[in-house]
Amino acid sequence: MSKTLVTYFSASGVTRRVAENLSAVVGADLYEIKPEKPYTKEDLNWNNKSSRSSIEMNDVNSRPAILDKVNNFQEYNVIFVGFPIWWYVAPTIINTFMESYDFSGKTVVTFCTSGGSGMGNSDKILKACCDPSVRWVSGKRLSAGATAESMKEWIIGLGL
Repeated sequence: MSKTLVTYFSASGVTRRVAENLSAVVGADLYEIKPEKPYTKEDLNWNNKSSRSSIEMNDVNSRPAILDKVNNFQEYNVIFVGFPIWWYVAPTIINTFMESYDFSGKTVVTFCTSGGSGMGNSDKILKACCDPSVRWVSGKRLSAGATAESMKEWIIGLGL
């Protein structure tokens, strides 16, 4: 039987709410990707080129540390990975997450939240962090108000 995990990073709470709803819809376990050093409001000020998020997103090698690990990661067959869109891609902490586990033979489905931007190059960048044996399912932008019904339709359409 397939065991599913919904993972997410959320800076403002929007992605958290979407991930919680998605987890309920698919009957999955839930894991929050928490930075070792939490982001402050000042850290997230994308208008300030010296803010932590600006510095991280301008460095393709940035890998912010994650607070803890997923228990029993090897037991999961399908992993949803959710994040807000920053600078048209996933925050670099998602790269940290993807590079911290062996996704070989698993199915990875990405999803994002944003005020209007799509996935950008997120899938291309994140897929490169994984073993080629990963079944990669291209992501979808989910609105903050995504309904359980719309999520169910999306999940059914994935053919998992």
